[in-house]
Amino acid sequence: MTTTGPAVAGPRRVEDGGPGTAVVTRTRTKVKRPSLYRVLILNDDYTPMEFVVHVLEQFFAKDREAATRIMLHVHNHGAGECGVYTYEVAETKVTQVMDFARKHQHPLQCVMEKK
Repeated sequence: MTTTGPAVAGPRRVEDGGPGTAVVTRTRTKVKRPSLYRVLILNDDYTPMEFVVHVLEQFFAKDREAATRIMLHVHNHGAGECGVYTYEVAETKVTQVMDFARKHQHPLQCVMEKK
């Protein structure tokens, strides 16, 4: 009996090649990587810069320097990337930021887009 390919999980198929011989093959399952999404903060004329820095530190685990750099990019260019995540994580981060901003009465916008 001869096996072909490395041992991987999957359905087995046995082919009979005649008396005393058999070939065992296993199908390979392709694993697709999840799509990634960019989480962006959008500039507005009302949300204080310090609040944006706080959001970046609290929800995106940025240190003060990185948070300030992103906040200035948002201020100067209209939008800034907070991070890249799978769909579920990105969606959660957007919701958390939006809820936090509303709770503190700021019109800050946070969105996600496919990378």
